Amino acid sequence: MSDNVASESSWPTWKIALAVGIPVALAGVGFYYYTSRQSKPDEKETAARSEPEGSSYPPKQVQPDNETKVTSEPPTKQTKFQESQELKNEGNRLFKQSKYDEAIKKYSEAIEVCPEKNKTEKSTYHQNMAAALEKLENWEGVVKECSCAVALNQRYVKALHRRSKAFEKLGKKESCLEDITTVCILEGFQNSTTMVYADDILKKIGKEKASEKYKHRHPMMPSSLFIRQYFASFNDDLISIPLSDEQHLHAEHSGYIRARIALSEGKFVDVIPECSSEIESIDQPPEAADSTTNPDLSSYLAEALLMRGTFHLLTGNSALAKPDLDRVVDMKEANVKLRANALIKRGSMNMQLQDTAKAEDDFSLAVEIDPENSDVYHHRGQLHILLDKVDAALADFDKCISLKPDFAMAHAQRCYTVYRQAFTNKDRAEIEEAMNKFQTIIDDYPSCSETYGLFAQAQTDGANYEKADKLFQDAIKIEPENATLYVHRGLLALQWKQDLELAVNLITKALEVDEKCDFAHETMGTIEVQRGNLEKATKHFAVSIDYAKSELEMAHLFALQAAAIAQGSIAAKYGLRPPMPGAF
Repeated sequence: MSDNVASESSWPTWKIALAVGIPVALAGVGFYYYTSRQSKPDEKETAARSEPEGSSYPPKQVQPDNETKVTSEPPTKQTKFQESQELKNEGNRLFKQSKYDEAIKKYSEAIEVCPEKNKTEKSTYHQNMAAALEKLENWEGVVKECSCAVALNQRYVKALHRRSKAFEKLGKKESCLEDITTVCILEGFQNSTTMVYADDILKKIGKEKASEKYKHRHPMMPSSLFIRQYFASFNDDLISIPLSDEQHLHAEHSGYIRARIALSEGKFVDVIPECSSEIESIDQPPEAADSTTNPDLSSYLAEALLMRGTFHLLTGNSALAKPDLDRVVDMKEANVKLRANALIKRGSMNMQLQDTAKAEDDFSLAVEIDPENSDVYHHRGQLHILLDKVDAALADFDKCISLKPDFAMAHAQRCYTVYRQAFTNKDRAEIEEAMNKFQTIIDDYPSCSETYGLFAQAQTDGANYEKADKLFQDAIKIEPENATLYVHRGLLALQWKQDLELAVNLITKALEVDEKCDFAHETMGTIEVQRGNLEKATKHFAVSIDYAKSELEMAHLFALQAAAIAQGSIAAKYGLRPPMPGAF
């Protein structure tokens, strides 16, 4: 899961992972190397880019005084350059009359006449011809003429911008991104119009690539820590209750029992096949039943379907998870806690698919069939955070805590919700109260690393970096195998001390702890972009993409990778790089 450090306007690490319901953060797509120095769109500048450059008429000649006027001197012979300028001016006049074909002819003649040494002017003629071709929607022609202009003047912003638009029309989004990124760099990231356009192209690239990849992706089992944390986010989960001694005795005849044993032993790859064995043995017609099957054993059909659906979600395969979860939800005879658990997971999956209405419906049904299930309120509270329904989220967390008073994670999440609301409203009294509450929760539940991490982010907001770092260190002592904690501490080192070496060392440690930590790969990829190691960056993004749990998250990562590739190409072609940020 992408688990990005919080900013003033974002929620932090514990946001619900839309694919499976575990608390982590999902960042929006955007040019991560953009600075915040954005100017308002310049309408005049935008309009100017659609017009040819130069006057429509030759400059007026200043007439000398009558006393000194000489009429007998023969006219001076035009140079080739002057002739080309007149042809360009005539082309501009025709352009303004919407006579684009005739204008193109004049620009072409100007290019032929113009001496090779006048590269700047010649590049303008090519760009003006591209403007006329653009009016005729001849996109291939626009690309050709803009390319000629850029070959003569590599810093030609107008030609690069026009070519980017033509590339988009031709469906060549990577080329479009490269050109518009070059424009952003040349403009010093001061023109919000081009930055918004670049960001839009980046999102489209990410979405298209993720859509294709997600359809044909191979399921990727997450780390054992991730799976443990996921199941720890549920209290009323029947498939997590330890097996009895009697159940263990029936492992030979029950695929579900074997799946539960595999889960307890960390043999996660065996869970789905063993659940399938249970489901198939029950679904088969009576005459096909295995003679070794014990008819006295209880049916674990609902449990097996729920566990298999859960692991399909954990591997990022929502297409296979859905029918299993649907079937459990529709089993009226099944235990309501199994059905409620399936609804929670299906609701989280629907949120990941950006169908918020269905997600809310699933949680409402879960409340209806099992109103005393603390998990429903815990996970719906996180859903409400994503939907910016803070009051509803707080009400859900309160209900969860009333049902499970010792659920430390719910206490921590509620406290952070109150803090973020106070921070957004700049309510100093509420902020201080939330800070004191964090310390109380730590005192009451000292082994919950989640609280330390959230408290650390609150301290970071207040620039209390030393306290935040100490809290991250305390969290790591509690949960040393949690790779994301090392990454957050590394990001803090960048923000606090601009200590790139320490940040890299901490993120490297995260990857040693968990080589499947996509958050660590994503962050390292971003750092490598800033260091100019673009090949390394794209490799880290590729790994992160493979372990992404949702199409939405995958689109974000593909966008980051596309931006890195574009920067590498720009650096090679033009020797340009975006400015290094003062803080990460």
